[in-house]
Parts: sequence; structure tokens; C-alpha cells
Amino acid sequence: MPDPRYWRKPFDSDKVKSPKGVVYVIKDRCKGCGFCVEFCPRGVLVLSVEFNKKGYHPPEVVHPDRCVNCDLCERICPEFAIYSLNQDEIIELAP
Repeated sequence: MPDPRYWRKPFDSDKVKSPKGVVYVIKDRCKGCGFCVEFCPRGVLVLSVEFNKKGYHPPEVVHPDRCVNCDLCERICPEFAIYSLNQDEIIELAP
């Protein structure tokens, strides 16, 4: 992850709310390719030490607060084993 000291802060950063996402992993569908872990721009995921039913290491969420719901993990997964939802939508859907 790049050094945050060298990132410029947008002028309207106090007005704009950054989206928050929640990542869901379908562990038994995963084949452990690691694309989602490697290409996550915020470092939300790591490969777990546990095995799924197929004998692969699925990813696990280690930094859920960093997810901005960019959907890159969902788009890059060849097995459709991971997806993210906007945190605000989840709250609205709750009974």
C-alpha cells in the first residue's frame, strides 16, 4: 500500500462521504487463486490458513473498515466466489 504521507487531500474531503462496503466470501466456491487478495487496492483480504471443501485456501477479510465497495474483487474472481455490498444498502435492507 502506498505511503499515505504522499497522497494529496482533496479540497472537499470533509464534505464527501467515502463509501463503505462489506465483503462476502463463498468459501466452498473458491479455488484459492488469490486474485482478489493480490489486486485489492485497499488490502482488505488475505488468504486464510484454513481449507475449504475443495482443499483450497479461501480469502478472509482482515481489514473490513478499509473496504470502499469498489467491486474489484467481485469482477476479478473467476469462480464468482466473492462479492461486496454497500454498507448503507445492507442497513436499509435489514428488517
